[in-house]
Amino acid sequence: MRDTFHGELAQLGGELSEMCAFSTQAMREATRALLTADLLLAEQVLSGDAELDWRRAECEEHAQALLALQAPVAHELRSVLAAVYSADKIERMGDLAAHIAGIARFHHPHHAVPAELEEMFSVLGELTAAMADRLTELLAAPVEGMHAELENADQAVDDLHARVLGLITTPTWHDGPAVASNAALLARFYERFGDQVVSVAKRLEFAATGSLPA
Repeated sequence: MRDTFHGELAQLGGELSEMCAFSTQAMREATRALLTADLLLAEQVLSGDAELDWRRAECEEHAQALLALQAPVAHELRSVLAAVYSADKIERMGDLAAHIAGIARFHHPHHAVPAELEEMFSVLGELTAAMADRLTELLAAPVEGMHAELENADQAVDDLHARVLGLITTPTWHDGPAVASNAALLARFYERFGDQVVSVAKRLEFAATGSLPA
């Protein structure tokens, strides 16, 4: 019976990994659509968000079935509850990618990001997608220290977010308040995406160790 239960937990972890990989792809494609003003790619990200919602519901139903049909002990219960929490956060990651794609679509055929900020947003896309890639691996095989690892990676995202805000609020900014507001919103979406990754890693580590990372 316990072997069956643990097999179901492993399957649930695999479902979460697939969700995370989907949200990672959405972030990469949203960033590409943003930087190239690719309307079709932006539309693809936006339409794909519904599948991520469906995957979240499937993970939650699977977790609820485990709670209803099994009798998990403490560490098993933590794992099931962490799966529900993680599914919600990963679905939110997909929403943030869709928000970026939505801005790209709204500004088409023009570029939503001014030329002087394009490299920064390209790096933001690379950093956040790399964090999500790592989270995809950790969802299938959690390791001790995963929260600290991804929190450290997120610092680079936070620093770049701050740099964008610094540039658009300087007296020498010449693209106007509308472009500045748009850039601030986009940078916030990337920053929040990184925060969601760190939040999932924190809950996974708690499920594995019983201690909530600081």
